[in-house]
Parts: sequence; C-alpha cells; structure tokens
Amino acid sequence: MSSALVRKAIIPAAGLGTRFLPATKASPKEMLPLVDKPLIQYAVEEAVASGIEDIIIITGRGKRAIEDHFDRSFELEENLKGNGKAQLLKDIRDISRLANFCYVRQPEALGLGHAVLCAQHLIGDEPFAVILGDEVIDSKIPALAQLMRIFDAGNGAVLGVQKVRRQDVSHYGIIDAQRISDGLHRIVDLVEKPAPAQAPSRYAVIGRYVLSPEIFPILERTRPGKNREIQLTDALRQLAREAPSYAKEIVGQRYDAGDKLGFLQATVEFALKSPTLGRPFSAYLKQVARR
Repeated sequence: MSSALVRKAIIPAAGLGTRFLPATKASPKEMLPLVDKPLIQYAVEEAVASGIEDIIIITGRGKRAIEDHFDRSFELEENLKGNGKAQLLKDIRDISRLANFCYVRQPEALGLGHAVLCAQHLIGDEPFAVILGDEVIDSKIPALAQLMRIFDAGNGAVLGVQKVRRQDVSHYGIIDAQRISDGLHRIVDLVEKPAPAQAPSRYAVIGRYVLSPEIFPILERTRPGKNREIQLTDALRQLAREAPSYAKEIVGQRYDAGDKLGFLQATVEFALKSPTLGRPFSAYLKQVARR
C-alpha cells in the first residue's frame, strides 16, 4: 500500500514525557513497551505499511535509545544465532531494515511546529507525513494510508480526525469544517483545546498529517505561543486560509498511549490480540474480574 507522492515521514520524539514520570526520567517515553514493541515502532510500522520509505525522527537529549533500537545490534544478533533462535534473530534484524532512518536533534523543546521545522532541510520541496507516536491506531487500512489516498487524489493538506465526546474537546485541536463527502471535510479553521460550549465541532485532530512543503515558510513566521512553543496548529490555521486543507475521518480504534490510562488500555487490547499471549491473558483477566 503506497502513495504516488508521499515518501517521507517525520516522527517527533523530542518531548520530555512528563505524563509518564518517573518512568521517563532517564528513558524515552517513545521506548515504553506496548506488549512486545516500543511505542515508536508502531508509528514506524504504520508509516512503512503506508508506503513511506524515509523516516525522519526528531530527537532530543536522552533519546539515544531510539537510534539504537532501529540500528543493528551485532552482539545481540550473534548471541541469538549461537543459541539457535532463528525467528527472533530475523525479527531483530528486520527492525533495522524497516526504512531509511535519519535523526535530527531538536536543541530545545520549542513545540511540535518547531520539531517539524527542524526537518525542513531533509524534506526539501516534497510532500511529507507527520505521525505522532503517542496516538496508536489499530486499523485494517493504516491510518496514514487513509490520508495519503486523499492527498494523492489532488487535494491539499490532509489532517486525520476522529469524533470525540463533547466533554473531551478541550483536550484536542478541533476543526471547524464543511462536510464534502462521507468522512471528508474541508477545513475552515482550527481551534486549539476549546471549551465545550465554544467548540465548532466534535472532530479532533489525532496526530496524523499529510502536508506539502508550503507549510515551512508559514512555520518560519509563526510566532511562539504558550511556553514559547511554535504550535503546528497555528501554522495549519494559516495554511487553511491560504490553500485548501482537508480533514479525513480515520477509520480505526485509536488509543492515546501518551496518557497512562490510554497506555494501559492499549496494552490490554494489543495483548488480547497477540497470537501467543491472547488466550492466556484473556483467561487471567477473567480470573481478575471474578475476584
């Protein structure tokens, strides 16, 4: 499943992970294990399944474990080979072969918009995707691929959205949009974390974007907002004023794995789907429920 146009994806991974402290004091949040893979690997695998070839990961201090994870580990490979663990050896080697990886250091945590801007020199004049690894989306068609289909059809920037409860809109960027067809909207405006009474809709932006390079000059002139951060939402608002921008309702089960409860929910659901863990884990949960 691939796009005719989009070959590169940015995965911002420079955040401090404060919602998971103290677990993330010395370990990257992106490396927290969701069953048997770190969170960021789910984002990479979704990108690759969508046809992405080049993965640009925006890192920060203390994030070296991410680079090591997607690199070869010769000592480990030799150990697995010597112990006859052929399948596990293949699985480990396949991680480094998923895509072409490039890492850019974000010198300061200056917001998502700034993180995207850090990759400008690697994107050039090509369209690209942005995936937030906190949002794990379980779907038959990869979430990013759903957006790329819309972009390839000749549309402008495409943002992934899902409908949320009215009481939850204050946790998200919410679109003000005109419905074009089933599951597709043209964006009029975006509102960052509105109060429920002021929200223009219940469609929340959920961490999947396909953008054109025209976003970069907008990001360059976007003024820092709260906490001196350059917000991607502010740049997307301006982009929507200058060129057609769209929102695609993503079909799939989304988990906010950047939140402790969401991470636990994702862990349970993915463990239940595991070919090896599903049945014994289900039996264990039934035992717990009977206590």
